[in-house]
Amino acid sequence: MNNQTFRELKTERLLLRKLKDKDWKMISFLRSDKNINEFIERPSAETKEKSLEFISKINNGINNLEFYYWAITNKNNTEMIGSICLWNFSKNKKTAEIGYDLSPDFQGKGIMNESLISVLNFGFSKLNLNSILAYTHKLNENSKKLLLKNGFRLLKNNTIESNTNTLVYEIKKPV
Repeated sequence: MNNQTFRELKTERLLLRKLKDKDWKMISFLRSDKNINEFIERPSAETKEKSLEFISKINNGINNLEFYYWAITNKNNTEMIGSICLWNFSKNKKTAEIGYDLSPDFQGKGIMNESLISVLNFGFSKLNLNSILAYTHKLNENSKKLLLKNGFRLLKNNTIESNTNTLVYEIKKPV
């Protein structure tokens, strides 16, 4: 990571922007809905207070160049519909982990694919990452398909020792 400040990312249909306090309802939904979190173990944000604390934590981390986190929105409607992030950077800042979630109302429309392509490009071209990892549950077929479609490969030693339900995928910087 070369101290690249946060920047909005634009695709054909989407704007990936910084979180705002007004996003608290979608953050609460994404982090607390049982279906969305079926394959994810993370703290919920079922109240407005917890959601606003999460938004503050994320924006502080962005300002401190600890990670990058984008609210996914349609260009013609800035309401948040999902999120995507680069985080958990290696000490040498050459590897990061990617994470994402999307409201079920917007799944199956290529939105996460479009977002993923944009964030991968940012990670490799602007942050000069050598590789990006993705951790996904072994039963999360949609996530596995998305990763494979975008050039991620399942690592040979593909599970985390403490969690055999999690598969690890990697994509390397294009030459």
